[in-house]
Amino acid sequence: MLLPGRSVVPWPDLRFQAQGRSGRFLVWLVLLWMGAAPPWMRSASGQATPPASWFDPAGGPGTVVLSGGGRLPDDVRKAFVEAGGGAQCRLVVVPTATPGTDDQEALQEGAEVAESWKQLSVATVDVLHTRDRERANDPQFCEPLRQATAVWFTGGRQSQVAAAYQGTRFEDEVRQVLVRGGVVGGTSAGAACMSRVMIVRGQVWETPGLGMVPGVIVDQHFVARERRDRLLAALQHHPQLVGVGIDEGTALVVKGRELKCLGESTVHLCLGACNSLEPCERVLQPGESGDLTMFRREALCRQQPPFPPATPAEPVVPSGALVIVGGGGLTEQITQRFIELAGGVDAPIVVLPTANPRIDLNEGKFLERAGAKHVTMLAARTWAEVESPETERILREAKGIWFGGGRQWRFVDAYEQTRAVALFHEVLQRGGVIGGSSAGATIQGDFLVRGSPLGNTDMMALGYQRGFAFLPGTAIDQHFRQRNRFADLAGVVDRHPQLLGIGLDEATALVVQGEVGEILGRGEAHFYDRRPGRPADAPDHESVAAGGRYQLRNRQVLERGAKPEPEKPKTE
Repeated sequence: MLLPGRSVVPWPDLRFQAQGRSGRFLVWLVLLWMGAAPPWMRSASGQATPPASWFDPAGGPGTVVLSGGGRLPDDVRKAFVEAGGGAQCRLVVVPTATPGTDDQEALQEGAEVAESWKQLSVATVDVLHTRDRERANDPQFCEPLRQATAVWFTGGRQSQVAAAYQGTRFEDEVRQVLVRGGVVGGTSAGAACMSRVMIVRGQVWETPGLGMVPGVIVDQHFVARERRDRLLAALQHHPQLVGVGIDEGTALVVKGRELKCLGESTVHLCLGACNSLEPCERVLQPGESGDLTMFRREALCRQQPPFPPATPAEPVVPSGALVIVGGGGLTEQITQRFIELAGGVDAPIVVLPTANPRIDLNEGKFLERAGAKHVTMLAARTWAEVESPETERILREAKGIWFGGGRQWRFVDAYEQTRAVALFHEVLQRGGVIGGSSAGATIQGDFLVRGSPLGNTDMMALGYQRGFAFLPGTAIDQHFRQRNRFADLAGVVDRHPQLLGIGLDEATALVVQGEVGEILGRGEAHFYDRRPGRPADAPDHESVAAGGRYQLRNRQVLERGAKPEPEKPKTE
C-alpha cells in the first residue's frame, strides 16, 4: 500500500551475531554443521532460502489441544469445541490409537467418544478409522476431513496412529483443518502423536508422529506416572526441541505461539542438558500462559557458545553514527540531528515500525514534519517479504534507518537470521545513521534487555538476549529515571560485568560517533561499569546530562553537562 508522501513496503525472523572476521567464519561453520545455507544464499529459482534453524515465530496455524490423559475436564472440552466453531463445529473422531488390530473394536471406541462430544451440541460428528495406508491416501475416505472444523484423536498407542497416517493424504487433510483455522486435538496417545518426535514405551520412536505442533516432544500422564526422566532422556537425543509434559486431567492449548494450561493439574515445559547447562523445567498451572517461540529459541540458544562472550567487542562505532533515544518523545534537536547525520532532508530514510503488535504507519511522521522528504515505511514481517529484492534495494539505498518503539523482541522475530541485519550494519559502514527510541534504542545494543515476549520485567530472557549490536559490548535500557530502572540494569551488569550498561531517560538521546557518546535532550544518560579492578568506593553508575559527553571505550565521563531539574520516578 502506498500512502501519500511516503512509500510502504512489506516487512519479519532469528540471527547469529559475531564480531570480526573470525566470528563470521565461526558462524559460517556452525551453519554448515547444522545443514543450513547462510540466509543470503539463493535457491536455483533466485528465491531466498531460510536456514535450517529458522522457524516461523508466529507458530503454526489453527489451534491444537493436547490432553495428558485421564478424565477430560469440562473446560478443556468446551475450549476444544469453541475453537472448532461452537454450535457450527463439524467434528471427526479418530480412534486409530485403540490398542490391538481389531477395527470393529476401534470403531466402537470411536462411536462412544463421538456420543460424548454430541452432548456439547456440535453440528456433526463423524468417526474415521483405518490401519490401511492405501486407504489413508484415498480421497473418498478422507472426504469427511475436508468438511471438518475439528479433529479429535483418542487414546491408546500413538505408534498405531503414526504407522497408519504419517505421510499420507489423511495427515495432509488433518493439517488443512488447522490451516483453515480449525482445531486438532487428542488425549494421551492422541496428544503424543501430535509431535514429530514421539516417545513410545520410553524410547524415541523411529517412525515420526504427525507433527501438528512444531518444535516439541509431547509426553502424557506426566506427573501421575513420573515421566520427567524419560522426557529428559528423549531431549538428550533432540536438544533443539522443547519437551512438553502434560499431566492427567490437564490440557495444553497451543494457538500459534501462545500456550495455555487448562484443567486440574500442570503442564511442564522442559529443556534438555546442553553444553555446560543443566536441564531446566518451567511449570504452567491451570490458567497460566507461556510462549512456545521463546522456549524454542531458548532450546537453540543453549546449543550455542555462551553469550555474552567474556571479552565482547569494544563499544565503538567506527563509521556512521547512532542516535539512541530513551523513549517518551523526541526533542526537535534530536530529530534534526538524526536527519543531519543521514545527509539532510533529501536523504532516503527507512522507518521500521515492527516493534508494535499492529503496524503504525504514522511511525515516521515526526521525520516528515521535521522536513525529511524521502521516508519509506517497511512494515511487513514475513520471511518472503523481508528477503524480497525490493526490500534489499531500499535498505541498500538508505542513508538512515529508524527503529520505532514497542517491544524489542518483535525486531528479533522479524529480522534475525535474515540478511536484513547485515544490511542495517552496511548503512553504518557507508557513513549513514541508525536511530531508534524505546524498543528501538534497546535493539541497538549487543545484549538485549527486557526481551521476553511474556513481559518487560524480565531483564535477561535466554532466547531473546541478542540485540543487533550496532553499539557492541553494551546493554541499553530506556524510560530509565521515569520508571526507576536503576536496579534493573545494575542486575544485568552485575551478572555480566564485561558489558557497559547504558540507561537513557525519556526524551534523551545518546549520539555515538567513534568511541564518544554525546547526550542530547531533556534528561540524562546513565553508565554502568562493573569491570574487574573497579575501586571499592566507586559510584554505582555515572550520570551525564544533556550537553555532556562520555568516552565509551575507556568508560570515562568527558563532560557532565547541565543537570536537569529533579523528576520524581514512576513505578514500573
